[in-house]
Amino acid sequence: MLALVILPRVEQKAYNTAISQRFRGYLPVVVDVETAGFNAQTDALLEIAAVILHMDGQGMLWPEPVIACHVQPFAGARIDPKALAFNGIDPFHPFREALPENEALDLVCRPIRQAVKASGCKRAILVGHNAFFDLGFVNSAVERTAYKRNPFHPFSTFDTVTLAGLAYGQTVLARAVIAAGIAWDASEAHSAIYDTQKTAELFCHIVNRWQAATDERPWLALPTAD
Repeated sequence: MLALVILPRVEQKAYNTAISQRFRGYLPVVVDVETAGFNAQTDALLEIAAVILHMDGQGMLWPEPVIACHVQPFAGARIDPKALAFNGIDPFHPFREALPENEALDLVCRPIRQAVKASGCKRAILVGHNAFFDLGFVNSAVERTAYKRNPFHPFSTFDTVTLAGLAYGQTVLARAVIAAGIAWDASEAHSAIYDTQKTAELFCHIVNRWQAATDERPWLALPTAD
């Protein structure tokens, strides 16, 4: 699976700082990782992708373009052949153009830090489907590389498994996305880019549906950070 490419943000955009009031000062950022196993301490991180969310003037959430890259297995990493059979990744393919963990973290985290500041937020909060899994691998990579400027809250997350179970009675990502009326292509699934994009669409859809149903947006009237 070599379709993953690096897609940095290409513009510095203005953010609605009202989002800082919506989630108690946290900026939601959707993350998905692909790995060589289930143990964040021992198994290789192979792909990471992130989608920053922004709020429009009506208080609705929208996803930005994805930021993503392949990641080189760290020295001594365990690689489970069953995991590779599932996600279709060849960690040592010569055309993979993977980055070391510290460079991959910086590629993804730098624009997130910029968005946190521009949004008037204090930190990012990871949004994921089974978010504890993605955050665990991010935190382990941060610890291994002694990365100093991790923008994410160390343990709090928004989990679309829980939200989709509440909203649609579905917990599998594909089924939740389809139940939300969002297009799903099974042939694209299990790549970090695609799964992150669809998780971002799902999270925005659920939050925006709640807003439309309640029409309660008190944070839009609150003072925002400079």
